[in-house]
Amino acid sequence: MALQCGIVGLPNVGKSTLFNCLSNAKAQSANFPFCTIEPNVGVITVPDERLNKLAEIINPQRIVPTTVEIVDIAGLVKGASKGEGLGNKFLANIRETDAILHVLRCFDDDNITHVDGSVDPVRDKGIIDTELQLKDLETVEARIQKVAKQAQTGGDKVAKQTYEVLLRYKAALEQGLNARTVTFDTKDEQKIAKELYLLTSKPVLYVCNVDEASAVSGNKYVEAVREAIKGESADILVVAAKIESEIAELETYEERQMFLGEIGLEESGVARLIKAAYSLLGLQTYFTAGVQEVRAWTYTKGSKAPQCAGVIHTDFEKGFIRAEVIKFDDFIHYGGETAVKEAGKMAVEGKEYVVQDGDIMHFRFNV
Repeated sequence: MALQCGIVGLPNVGKSTLFNCLSNAKAQSANFPFCTIEPNVGVITVPDERLNKLAEIINPQRIVPTTVEIVDIAGLVKGASKGEGLGNKFLANIRETDAILHVLRCFDDDNITHVDGSVDPVRDKGIIDTELQLKDLETVEARIQKVAKQAQTGGDKVAKQTYEVLLRYKAALEQGLNARTVTFDTKDEQKIAKELYLLTSKPVLYVCNVDEASAVSGNKYVEAVREAIKGESADILVVAAKIESEIAELETYEERQMFLGEIGLEESGVARLIKAAYSLLGLQTYFTAGVQEVRAWTYTKGSKAPQCAGVIHTDFEKGFIRAEVIKFDDFIHYGGETAVKEAGKMAVEGKEYVVQDGDIMHFRFNV
């Protein structure tokens, strides 16, 4: 199954509006809580200007971009960890995703109700953090009960390491900290930590949904969120969902760019959000480029050439011989594959080559 980002937040913060802009899926968007009950999954094209630049040189029959999956999850309320609202379902849906896009309401609008009566994104963030932390604490304490005796009395090295990892997580969660704030030095500890699948260990991007006037520079709410997340390894993205929904209704690329220019933006918030989600999942892109098609392929950052070949077909990985690699900048500079080869800029790489974002690959294999 493809890696997924889950969009989460309190009810009425703009999650479904954003999701609709992202995927054109028809998630119901209305001014009342829980209008999104079943998680909606959108398979979304990742915008990549490099594809167009390659296509200008090659003039292929078709261009195939890569995609990322975004899941719109029902709004959470206080008490979700104890089953309030759609709590258990919400938490289960988050557990199935690989990263979190946490939407925070950073705009005033008397026509859109807020479940807590006022706009305060830092408080809203705290509500969701607390619910996820409580669920993680429940998970950690249950695991501690299972391994404690084995770790303290037996000679089981893994049980002892697991116990120590769990205790560190427990201490952090009891202090109101997310699991992602805890770091581990050894690969064994990191492996154990990863296999716990804690909700607050998932990478997160805070999406500040602002009004049109704040789309370019943000506002006091965004600054408050920025201050609140200083201790976390997390980033902020500012998006005006209302504007994005208006942009989505424009028919041509030129109209959209003109609209963006009028409000002072170079790129739509949706495009920036998709790219950020892709990066949050630890994904990168390599290309295959020929007259039949120019295509973007998704791989996990740090993958070696055979694994990347396997993205195209398992036979490519099984019978991998070598990879012919051209750097994107060289391809553009020299104006195509033939000129790159003549300039001696094409590299031949083996099984240990770590593929870099933007590499143009041609795999040699034999099965």
